[in-house]
This record gives sequence, C-alpha cells and structure tokens, in this order.
Amino acid sequence: MGKLKSDILHVQGIDVGIYTEDYRNEYISLTDIARFRNSDDPRFAIQNWMRNRNTIEFLGLWESLHNPDFNRVQFDTFRTESGLNRFVMTPSKWIEMTGAIGIATKAGRYNGGTYAHSDIAMEFASWISAEFKLYLMKDYRRLKFDENSRLSLSWNLNREISKLNYRVHTDAIQQNLLPPDLTKEQQSYVYADEADVLNVALFGMTAAQWRKLNADKKGNIRDYATLQQLLVLANMESYNALLIEQKQPQTVRLQALRAMAVKQLQTLSALDITGLPQLPDSQLMAK
Repeated sequence: MGKLKSDILHVQGIDVGIYTEDYRNEYISLTDIARFRNSDDPRFAIQNWMRNRNTIEFLGLWESLHNPDFNRVQFDTFRTESGLNRFVMTPSKWIEMTGAIGIATKAGRYNGGTYAHSDIAMEFASWISAEFKLYLMKDYRRLKFDENSRLSLSWNLNREISKLNYRVHTDAIQQNLLPPDLTKEQQSYVYADEADVLNVALFGMTAAQWRKLNADKKGNIRDYATLQQLLVLANMESYNALLIEQKQPQTVRLQALRAMAVKQLQTLSALDITGLPQLPDSQLMAK
C-alpha cells in the first residue's frame, strides 16, 4: 500500500476524516459522519444503515462496477436476508464475506473507524441527513478545488523547470554532437533524436510513436506527463548533458537514463513501476 494522504472536512461542527493514496479515490470516515446522529456510539448508525435492503443493493452495485473480485454469491445471500429483523450487518462482516473494497476499517485512536469511498460516503450522508450531506459536499468540493489548484501549480512549475533544463541539454548537444558543416535541417534531426533518447528512457516511446497513438490529443508527450515524470525529466536532461560531454555513446546513455528514471520515480512517489513502459531490446540496439 502506498503512503496515505489525509485531510479533514469541517461539516456543521464535526470534523470528518478523509484519506487517499492517489488523490482520485478518497475514503471518507463514516464514523465521523455518523456522529451527527449518534455522537456517543456512531457504530450503531452505520450498522443500522447497512441492515437496509436499499443499502445492500447500492453497495453490491458499486462493488460490481469497481471490484472484479467481489463475491456476488455471498452478496445475493445478503440481499435476500436484508430487511429481516434477524439480519445484522457490520462493516467488518461485509468486507470479510464479500471481499468488498468500497468500505474499509482503520485501527487507531485518533483516525480509526469505518471509512468508505466518497461515492458510498455521500450515500450514507444522505441517509443520515440531507442537510448534512449538502454541507459535506460543499466542503468536499472546496477541498478538491484547493487540491487541484496546488497540483496544477506544481505541474506548471515542474514543466517550466524541465524547459529551462532543456537549454542545458541542447547546449551540450550543440557543443559536442553537431559538426559545423550540418545544415539547419540536419541539426534539427540531431536535437529531435536526442530528445527522443529522453522520451524513450522515461516514457518508453518516441514523440512520433506517442503522436501516432494519441492522434486525438493536442500538444506532445511531455504535456501529459505526471508531476513525478516532469521532475525526473528535468534531472535526466542535466544528466544526459553531462554524459554527452563525457563522450558516452548514445546506447550507453539510453540505458543509464532508463535506470535513472526507474530509480527516481520509485524514490519520488513509491509508486508501483509495473505500469511503467518497458524498454524494448530492439530500441536499445537501435540506439
């Protein structure tokens, strides 16, 4: 599991915890939301909500859409029994018996309790209080707006840093790889070829290959890079400039840059690099 990022929503005098691993799939504390109805023991409010047939059907539909390992056989059993006086449901039982991922339990004195994906948390808030849900949504939108603003600023900053470092990169090319008798067109090819060394090392493809795969998109491959990739790209430009000055062959530089990209992405965000494009042997040989 990656590093969790946590925050607090302030809703009608109640602090509602929220955490995420990727800034996209937030999990909001049902325990905190339930305090609006039962501040002494919010677990009862959650359990009463989960006894409801409509709730079970909603949770089952959400899991069916998002969880390929969801146990639909057990879900059908719960759906049949839901609403009966003898039917009892808890978050732990739901998770254990169905393999659900939309609801999670966390241990801890200050931030422990039951959490749910924001889709589910909003449904629970509707059951608790329509007014409370509206205030919850208002503060949640504020949090997302602030978050998106920060991410946008950071992305633009890293993009500009990458552009500035590219000047260091092109100067090294000009001073070490461009014979004086080359035409402007030939020089442009050399610059583009070296830019693609970085693209292949970081993204696993050249700029032309990316454009072919993304004909419907505007801009170039670097305009769609993540924050981490842009920061690594800036470092790679400086490193490649140094390798060029050391007269290292392009094949050697490509492999060194690829190793650098993988290592720095791991360090920056502790992400799972299994999704990072692998460098084909054919491109290693071609370079």
